[in-house]
Amino acid sequence: MAASRPLIFVTGNAKKLEEVVAILGDSFPFRIVSQKIDLPEYQGEADEISRKKCKAAAELTKAPVIVEDTCLCFNALGGLPGPYIKWFLEKLKPVGLHRLLTAFEDKSAEAVCTFAFSSGNLEDEVILFHGRTPGTIVEPRGDNKFGWDPCFQPKGYSQTFAELDSSVKNSISHRRRALDALQEFFTSEEGRTLLAKKLKVEESNGN
Repeated sequence: MAASRPLIFVTGNAKKLEEVVAILGDSFPFRIVSQKIDLPEYQGEADEISRKKCKAAAELTKAPVIVEDTCLCFNALGGLPGPYIKWFLEKLKPVGLHRLLTAFEDKSAEAVCTFAFSSGNLEDEVILFHGRTPGTIVEPRGDNKFGWDPCFQPKGYSQTFAELDSSVKNSISHRRRALDALQEFFTSEEGRTLLAKKLKVEESNGN
């Protein structure tokens, strides 16, 4: 019964929605639906940005919602570009991201994906789920089909995200690991209790 409940995923990217639905599978207690919402571009630390975006989305939808944020953190730059990677990439492209580290011996980096969940009740705490993939920033290789994939080589691999087969990339990606954490929570006793409590409140309100 719970699985028929919709969970709004704030995205306008059909491919991303398809990937999220495939990773979460049939055991996830929500039916994922997408909705494109223009949210403010918040400033601050990554987790703070995720919470603010999720609260804003919940306020607009009045329903359970998840939002996704991605960071690319260069260790030599103290974690930058971090949550601002979208703007760095737009201006510099993958080759420019690689050149940012020209003067640094340390080319290591971490790709971080954060999914933020809100029950739709603004009084409830926003829950964060993180996924991290360590790697190295390299001279771009592979087809530039998705963002900064050509310049990110995951640790333990000789190929960049852009060169890896999509099934391999999706098995080790930061998004996959964040979704695994999300799914683990909602199939745990704590997650099932939270969901049951939410459903009980809605039923008592006649929803």
